[in-house]
Amino acid sequence: MSRRSGILEFAVLGLLRESPMHGYELRKRLNTSLGVFRAFSYGTLYPCLKTLVANGWLIEEPGSTPEEALAAPLAGRRAKIVYRLTAEGKEHFEQLLSQTGPDAYEDETFAARFAFFGQTSRDVRMRVLEGRRSRLEERLEKMSASLARTRERLDDYTLELQRHGMESVEREVRWLNELIESERAGRDLKGPDSGEPASRDTTSGASGVLPRPGDDPRPDTPDDTAT
Repeated sequence: MSRRSGILEFAVLGLLRESPMHGYELRKRLNTSLGVFRAFSYGTLYPCLKTLVANGWLIEEPGSTPEEALAAPLAGRRAKIVYRLTAEGKEHFEQLLSQTGPDAYEDETFAARFAFFGQTSRDVRMRVLEGRRSRLEERLEKMSASLARTRERLDDYTLELQRHGMESVEREVRWLNELIESERAGRDLKGPDSGEPASRDTTSGASGVLPRPGDDPRPDTPDDTAT
């Protein structure tokens, strides 16, 4: 399994832990709430869903209301399939949430893990945040050393680009420092002040997304025939 497909499976399981959804709704949530999935298609999502069903982590159910099930054939469309997390799927997702190794805080995975911090225990959140900060501090040290060696050979624009990259990493380190301080003080961003997973606020449409310059949610094109 590629790292990207593993992240997608993790995110799908996490979203379905909140409530059952059909494919279009899942794609919309992945697009708008988890920025790392802004550029992916149904051609990527549905093989992932089929794999999760085959593994016993999801089940497929017909549309949520009898009216929907009746209207679909009359309109010449297939009824929507709703995906629901199984008990085995919930257990598997909780195992994934508990992982704190490098895969939890690499560039490709950290945003997705952070998006589900509301379902993650405090000790795991701390280890992931500290791992991410350590990784970025190492990166800053290497960038600084590289810039010192090559400064005299760089033109002004390349030099400015290097500085911009360092400033971006420095900003994330400061942000991580604030989060780690809050966790150590026992303050959750959301939810109770305890070691239990905090409740997630999914109403903003940007929960847990690491902001990137120029990011804007793309408009969604309804596809009620997706199954």
